[in-house]
Amino acid sequence: MTATAIQAAETASRPMDRSQALARLKFGDVVFRLMTQFSALLVLVLLLGVAVSLLIGSWPAFSTFGLDFFISDAWSPPKEHFGAAAAIYGTLVTSAIAMLIGVPVGVGVAVFLTELCPLSLRRPIGIAIELLAGIPSIIYGIWGVYYFKPVMQGYVQPFLIHTLGAIPGLGLLFAGPPLGYGVLTAGLVLAIMILPFVTAISRDVFETVPPVLKEAAYGVGSTTFEVVGAIVIPYTRVGVIGGVMLALGRALGETMAVTFVIGNATKISTSILAQGTTISAMIANQFADADPGLFTSSLLALGFILFIITFIVLAAARLMLARLEVKAGR
Repeated sequence: MTATAIQAAETASRPMDRSQALARLKFGDVVFRLMTQFSALLVLVLLLGVAVSLLIGSWPAFSTFGLDFFISDAWSPPKEHFGAAAAIYGTLVTSAIAMLIGVPVGVGVAVFLTELCPLSLRRPIGIAIELLAGIPSIIYGIWGVYYFKPVMQGYVQPFLIHTLGAIPGLGLLFAGPPLGYGVLTAGLVLAIMILPFVTAISRDVFETVPPVLKEAAYGVGSTTFEVVGAIVIPYTRVGVIGGVMLALGRALGETMAVTFVIGNATKISTSILAQGTTISAMIANQFADADPGLFTSSLLALGFILFIITFIVLAAARLMLARLEVKAGR
């Protein structure tokens, strides 16, 4: 075969090879798209399945007690009279305390690591904070019982009672004997548990700020405080809010650590030093001893309420982030 014939054969085969390669790429792209769609739909199906199963299991409690189930703090298995108000109140208050303490501290640590910390200390401190996220919650609970609770009982709670407790009106939040256990203790333990989530995510998004923006601010005489407040935080607010919402989801659903230190009292008290309970703690304490029937249905109803609370919080966070993204785009 001559060189001209060989060249002609190669030229004739090139379009065929190109079309086959494109077909293979198209097939792989279609398979990949179908796999990702299946994964996304599977998550939605599982989520819907959990919600439906909880609703079916809790329907006897909802139909028996009606609206009273949400506003009553009565919880008496022998009398089969149940109410979720105490558990809902404890869940929201402990989460609020955790967020009020954990978010400012976590963001502050992230600012320190990205703006002020010496380079030789950034990695050790960052790794130490991230390790806090890997500690099992039951370890936090044991630590809270044997080490943190005595400190609260012997020093923190007596101080709060004799100072803030003497203020009219505000004293209602700090009334009662210093028992060590209580809503405040649980909230402080939760604040420690959510700290690594807020810090790690905030640090990562702070590092995405273009250096030229900060250098320009420093160049016109801005202080570090002004750079963080006017450049870093506004530029990364979407990521920071996402981290805060992730931490809130952890605080709402935490079980073992809260169960150890909250006192597990099924009643509502105006004092945050008093013992209380949360939805997850009540389920963990009583589900093993629950008789089939209204008792079990009431515990499943608590689980459904926690599911709805978490879903509403995360949905509101996504809506807030979407609005911030649209505003930033404009």
